[in-house]
Amino acid sequence: MTRYVGAIDQGTTSSRFIVFDRSGATIAMAQREHRQIFPQPGWVEHDPEEILFAVRAVIEEALRDASLTVTDLAAVGITNQRETTVLWDRHTGRPMHNALVWQDTRVDPMVAEVARDGGQDRFRERTGLPLASYFSALKLRWLLDHVPGARDAARDGDLAFGTIDAWLMWHLAGQHVTDVTNASRTQLMNLSTLDWDDSLLSAFDVPRSVLPRIVPSSEVYGTGLGVLDGVPIAGILGDQQAALMGQACFEPGEAKNTYGTGCFLLMHTGTVPTPSKHGLLTTVAAKLGDAPATYALEGSVAIAGALVQWLRDNLGLIRSSADIEALAASVPDNGDVYFVPAFSGLYAPHWRADARGIIAGLTRFASAGHIARAALEATAYQTMEVVRAMEQDSGVALRSLRVDGGMVVNQTLMRFQADMLGVPVVRPRVLETTALGAAYAAGLAVGYWTGLDDLRANWSVAETWEPTMDAARRDTLRRTWEKAVQRSMNWV
Repeated sequence: MTRYVGAIDQGTTSSRFIVFDRSGATIAMAQREHRQIFPQPGWVEHDPEEILFAVRAVIEEALRDASLTVTDLAAVGITNQRETTVLWDRHTGRPMHNALVWQDTRVDPMVAEVARDGGQDRFRERTGLPLASYFSALKLRWLLDHVPGARDAARDGDLAFGTIDAWLMWHLAGQHVTDVTNASRTQLMNLSTLDWDDSLLSAFDVPRSVLPRIVPSSEVYGTGLGVLDGVPIAGILGDQQAALMGQACFEPGEAKNTYGTGCFLLMHTGTVPTPSKHGLLTTVAAKLGDAPATYALEGSVAIAGALVQWLRDNLGLIRSSADIEALAASVPDNGDVYFVPAFSGLYAPHWRADARGIIAGLTRFASAGHIARAALEATAYQTMEVVRAMEQDSGVALRSLRVDGGMVVNQTLMRFQADMLGVPVVRPRVLETTALGAAYAAGLAVGYWTGLDDLRANWSVAETWEPTMDAARRDTLRRTWEKAVQRSMNWV
């Protein structure tokens, strides 16, 4: 039997290919960053062809460096940045425009227009999502309306739409498909039917002809072409749902938080969608083959690791992202400085497109260390807000939080996170949980792993941070953070 399973992990800032063995251990990995394109304030784009080139390159590099070939792979899974929207020509495969990234806010005026008839929650019952610039439907409508000739070409069946998973599947396997987790983030899929909803397509003025076929998260979709020639491509999961699977959160009440470009906390809620009354999203967790779909509550924070990158790239406060911890640790506390990184508005649980980033509490005493510490603490505060909303919606008190993503190597952040939640924060042995979840989905489809018990057996604890802060101090910090958040609103 072939020895390994591969995973394409196409993220907001980079693309990776990782090869795993049956224990979930990493055998090979390669990574390449891609450009972040900012044509105007609030606009964020990626070049889809640059991403495709990077994905092909990291597959070749990872296999070469580990002295492997595609014949060593039982299957490959794909996990991807969600909501990012691509429109391409079906005949040439060329994109009609740069991809509109999930962080892009150019459709804010369209959000207000669509919300006039029924409010921000007019589609929440069917989609689990509020009206927001975050999701794909209005991004697709913008492309159809603003790319010359796009709407006519779409009506003629000449254009294809997809999130990044569909773009990669088109070029790597010749298939126009997307899985239920990614489809659930477009605001065009009905959560109950798991199919495109004609009333939503009409409301967003999107022709059905551009849409991919919706498929399960674990299934053999086809065999790879080119760099993956002959390898079954058998798993697709949006990045946060992939991390939920990689963290072995398969039962209602189990939750994980991924600290990446943004911050995304998901709690498994079972086989029935759980509506949110506290600003969270209801989303598909996975659909494994013919088994019923499972669902999750999600709290999405737009800016987490991206704030550290901003301090590095825009302000030059640090030379590398890893330097943030030493700078933050140069001071004993935040010096009453609070950083609300509402660069693209506030996501869960506020959903305020009118918010913008602020640094509050500045005095001449404040130093670069205080700003660095406030930047790290912002991620913990935003996670705290999401956890509180999740507990209210689910009626389940969080007993611990499983964490993953690039920022969990930061001891200062993880200790503060445990303090602000008042529960243990747990890091697993395998940190690459997003890619691992995609590998799990693909491996299950081809019998590399026999079931969820195999995946549970792979999960183990590497480090636990216990809370040490007293409740009074925690409450003081929380109230001051909430005051800063209020200051960020009504800016635009």
